[in-house]
Amino acid sequence: MNPKSEIRNPTLSIIIVSWNVADLLRACLQSIDANRGVLDLEVIVVDSASADNTVAMVSAEFPWVRLLVQSENVGFPRGNNIGMTAATADAILLLNPDTEIVDAALSDMLAYLNANPDVGIVGPQLLNPDGSHQSSRRRFPTTATGLFESTWLQPLAPRPLLNRFYATDLPDDAINDVDWVTGACMLTRRAVIEQVGEMDPAYFMYSEELDWCKRIKDAGWRVVYLPTAAVVHHIGKSSEQAVTARHINFNRAKLRYFRKHHGYWTYIFLRVAILKQYLFQICIEGGKALLGHKRELRKQRVRSYWRVLKTGLPAAGY
Repeated sequence: MNPKSEIRNPTLSIIIVSWNVADLLRACLQSIDANRGVLDLEVIVVDSASADNTVAMVSAEFPWVRLLVQSENVGFPRGNNIGMTAATADAILLLNPDTEIVDAALSDMLAYLNANPDVGIVGPQLLNPDGSHQSSRRRFPTTATGLFESTWLQPLAPRPLLNRFYATDLPDDAINDVDWVTGACMLTRRAVIEQVGEMDPAYFMYSEELDWCKRIKDAGWRVVYLPTAAVVHHIGKSSEQAVTARHINFNRAKLRYFRKHHGYWTYIFLRVAILKQYLFQICIEGGKALLGHKRELRKQRVRSYWRVLKTGLPAAGY
């Protein structure tokens, strides 16, 4: 027998980039394990130099996982790129470590992808741990969206602006074409990666899935929200570990997206607007500290916001 005839690729490669969330990763891998008898799975965990017991835990409890240990925190997009390079299946799932697969979600997503050759990305319905719906599909942001969304100005935003961005007109339980899906769980195909490239590693964390979906849609592929597949998502557990870094990474990533896709002057406008908001918040928090209101909390926020302000928030990678 020709040895090459015995070599077969798995049906699905699952890539998980993890940093210091061993317990959540364990639950994630356990939920995947329940699907191994149904699908031929390749599971790749890219560990970003975790300081907890992640590496030991995965090695001891999940010997079927391919563990790629990094010497530094490589960030979400670069970590996924490392995993995608190592993956061998034609269908590739990018999955956060703070997720849990519900029932046959993997099979449902894969079946939809295989049945629709023009689809480049499939995103499931994300659920909160209590089972409630978690918004996960979006439309591309405009400059106005960039000014208001996820800033201190969001409460002042025109309601139609945010409704459009969050796609609130689309029913939670209906399959729909969307502009992009959040990166907690995204199924794609090797042909997409070969055409548009991997994730932009300059983002480190945040906006990388927005940028990737933008490039994928611009290349002619569809992005689909598939609510018949459900995944539980414990939001932001890795980023909670570094609050100041989260502010910096989020805003620099946001500004990178607008510089790439909306031009230099839009980027300058948003950068100045965001920096002014941090300066204003420093004044607000400092004033409350002087008045004795939760003084230690206010001082902590002033220090954090000042560190953000000192960076100048240049777009990531520029």
